[in-house]
Amino acid sequence: MKSRKFRIQGMDCSEEVDLLKREVAPVVGGEENLKFDIIHGSMTVEDQAGSTSTEHILQAVALAGLQAEVWADGSKPITTTNWQRHGRLILTTASGIFTLTGFIIHALLAGSIRMALGSEGLGIGHPMPLPSILFYGAGILAGVWYVFPKAVIAARRLRPNMNLLMTIAVAGAIFIGEWLEAGTVSFLFAFSLLLESWSVGRARRAVEGLLESVPSEVRIRTSDGKEESVRPDDVAAGTIFIVNPGEKIALDGSVIRGTSEVNQAPITGESVPVTKSEGEEVFAGTINGNGSLEVRSSKPADQTTLANIIRLITEAQSRRAPSEQWVEKFARIYTPIVLALAIAVFLVPPLLLGGSWSDWLYRSLVFLVIGCPCALVISTPVSIVAALTASAHNGVLVKGGTFMEIPARLKAVAMDKTGTLTEGRPVVVRLIPLNDHDEEGLLMRAAALEARSDHPLAGAIIAEAESRELDIVPAEDVNAIPGKGAVGRVSGTNYWIGSHRYCEERGQETPDLHEQLLTMAEAGQTAVIIGNDTHVCGIIGLADKVRPQGKRAISALRSDGIEHIVMITGDNQPTAAVVAREVGITEVQAELLPEEKVKAVESLVHQYGQVAMVGDGVNDAPAMARATLGIAMGAIGTDAAIETADIALMSDDLSKLPWLIRHSRRTLSIIRQNIVLALVVKAVFVILTIMGYASLWAAIAADMGASLFVIFNGLRLIRSSQ
Repeated sequence: MKSRKFRIQGMDCSEEVDLLKREVAPVVGGEENLKFDIIHGSMTVEDQAGSTSTEHILQAVALAGLQAEVWADGSKPITTTNWQRHGRLILTTASGIFTLTGFIIHALLAGSIRMALGSEGLGIGHPMPLPSILFYGAGILAGVWYVFPKAVIAARRLRPNMNLLMTIAVAGAIFIGEWLEAGTVSFLFAFSLLLESWSVGRARRAVEGLLESVPSEVRIRTSDGKEESVRPDDVAAGTIFIVNPGEKIALDGSVIRGTSEVNQAPITGESVPVTKSEGEEVFAGTINGNGSLEVRSSKPADQTTLANIIRLITEAQSRRAPSEQWVEKFARIYTPIVLALAIAVFLVPPLLLGGSWSDWLYRSLVFLVIGCPCALVISTPVSIVAALTASAHNGVLVKGGTFMEIPARLKAVAMDKTGTLTEGRPVVVRLIPLNDHDEEGLLMRAAALEARSDHPLAGAIIAEAESRELDIVPAEDVNAIPGKGAVGRVSGTNYWIGSHRYCEERGQETPDLHEQLLTMAEAGQTAVIIGNDTHVCGIIGLADKVRPQGKRAISALRSDGIEHIVMITGDNQPTAAVVAREVGITEVQAELLPEEKVKAVESLVHQYGQVAMVGDGVNDAPAMARATLGIAMGAIGTDAAIETADIALMSDDLSKLPWLIRHSRRTLSIIRQNIVLALVVKAVFVILTIMGYASLWAAIAADMGASLFVIFNGLRLIRSSQ
């Protein structure tokens, strides 16, 4: 399916998204073919039929009162003019200056500020001087510059929104001679929209900061051994590039030469630099320490881990959280009701109770202003964007607002073993020399036999020998025996290395050796046996190391109110039980096939409702898809698992899991605070308006105050850290 991307000028909140959906969706075959990225101000059209021309799409955007242009490069924003970047700020400032100037002139000509305000605070205590009217008019025009076109569209479509409510209120104030209040309302409403735009801009700058963490040039080594600097976009996978001390790493890849500490905080959220040496992976956007590294790139620039993080963050904005969806539906019903009630406030008292037409017209205008759902509408998206940004900064990639709220409601967590609770790679945990052999001799012979093997167990044995600084001389005449082991000659003597079964086949197993091997199996260790033609030289025990933060994470999950934690794994029962005991999990379901993992998760969903599945492999992906929330170990997880998951822990740090739950609950708490405050402020002013104690400028000031509160309250989430 082809897609076309458009940059939408001025798309800063959900209101513009709603307008675009109404106008563009019928043209392109429905809302399901549209995706919106508020952070970068873009709209993507998924073109299934290919029948909708770009010109028709641009015309539909224009009908929504917005301007669009084709996104020239999907990876980079189009350059904007100074007016496009700063026009709203300039007009809002001008509105405030013109309105203040008009008031000062009025006060000077009227003789006092009190006379300019009017004896009743309505601005009608003294005839309005023409110079003041001109300045007030200029302030009103600047304030409604971005509002009026959207209000006209709303009126034409018979879909009242906050822009229409504000425009009616301003026009009504002018009609009854309230120039000061019309100017004040225009300025304060423009200012509240400027704040909303600024809050989205702050999140946008946070994402752009990730893009800027990649250097503009990378130093590559050419086939003739020379070095040259090129753009990261021009580097193909497999190219060798050099990273000097203190430089940022431009591409994902594996170290082929050198050792250095690398600051991975931009990707994984780890606060402590990680030592990288030959064979280890590095990420684009991370910062090299004091050593020089030569790295073989593994992915092109647009497919690096950082590029995927940025892509997923921007895509996440189109996936609305439940709270956002509720507020959006509420506002659609709420806004026309407010307009109808304002009309009733204007008509009913004068017609039925003999009230003053001018007095009740003014009150109806106040009712319109305070009824504007601005603070309510922005209360949730600001909080969600801030929460998503904070999660990314902490190494937790959440793929949308809808997944930001789910962790707060989790009742059960299912966890894979290998690569999730454990590090996913075997290490030597025990050396048992037999028949007068010592540990170093045993390890040297094993490493010699495994020197040219790419088996994970062989890698663990070699790594242990290297950590002990043993000289590894590859064995001669090595012959691999598939599924059993290998034989070869070390220092002129024939040796073999293999499994318990291979030892039995050779007839060299003794009762004591058999007991030791059973004990190791019960402890969850894999036994590798080394021997020669006459006897067994010893046993090497290997195991998948449990993540150091695993036990603390499980304990924290229970403290945070997770009712049930279960391990589901395809590994054997004894090994799974050992790991479960070590991390503190009491229920284990072992030896499960992928489809059996899905059934296990389905059972948990049926019993507990809200269930997370944490995994890292291809065999975990179906279970993650079936769970309420799929969480992938991002650093070592497979692409299938990460793509299927709703959330990825980029540092493979299990302690991020309880942090995520607390962060999600804090996000929901702030959203509730914002919604309640916005509604309470409106309720109070509705009562004051009916009683005649509220004015237009006080109503808009209160609404702006509520908007300020919800914006800054939501932005507090950006600083949320572990």
